[in-house]
Amino acid sequence: MNRIDLEGRVVAITGGARGIGYAVAQRALNSGASVALWDIDGERLARSQRELSALGKVTAVTVELTQEAAVQHAVAQTVLDHGAIDVLINSAGITGGNGTTWELEPEMWRRVIDVNLIGPYLTCRAVVPQMLKQGYGRIVNIASVAGKEGNPNASHYSASKAGLIGLTKSLGKELATKNILVNAVTPAAAKTEIFDSMSQQHIDYMLSKIPMNRFLLPEEAASLILWLASEDCAFSTGSVFDLSGGRATY
Repeated sequence: MNRIDLEGRVVAITGGARGIGYAVAQRALNSGASVALWDIDGERLARSQRELSALGKVTAVTVELTQEAAVQHAVAQTVLDHGAIDVLINSAGITGGNGTTWELEPEMWRRVIDVNLIGPYLTCRAVVPQMLKQGYGRIVNIASVAGKEGNPNASHYSASKAGLIGLTKSLGKELATKNILVNAVTPAAAKTEIFDSMSQQHIDYMLSKIPMNRFLLPEEAASLILWLASEDCAFSTGSVFDLSGGRATY
């Protein structure tokens, strides 16, 4: 595996205790970065920090990403621990289960929007001033192919990821002359613990839509995400990069 040049960079990863976020942390550390994990699950966060610390400097902050004060604290603590935040990876997300739009409870619909869209807005809002001060930054938002196509029985999730794509495009344009690049990736399903919140019928549906006839591997996602987080990505911003195995080629 090639080594992406992140030497000396500080990478903050939401949802970094598991799944794609954890794979990104591993690859970032192997690429010379130090890592700050932000996650709501304190127990899992501590375990992941212990495991990843064998590869380099890893700090951890337990944070509810939908609460502005908690996000501001995570940013301040990370800057205190590392001296900077060069890269923000917005990986945290929930599916909220499956059901038709008229069957999904409003409380769950709002919670999915809060975690998957309001959370990244709050983290971007808190981190961008630090990046402006530094004169450098890379932000990568983990959206979904569902945000492009709209998955049936997942309107809350699809809407949240479509919103995240829109946020990426707007923020990328706002920061285009500031040496802060903002991009998104749109994965098809990766077989992680998030599958535990989905019905088997929905999992089968997602697989049937992927021309490669397999699910995404977290380490494959990490490869593209961290290239976008590196200096090698120099002329792409406000863009959406496909990770759907051929499902959506736009």
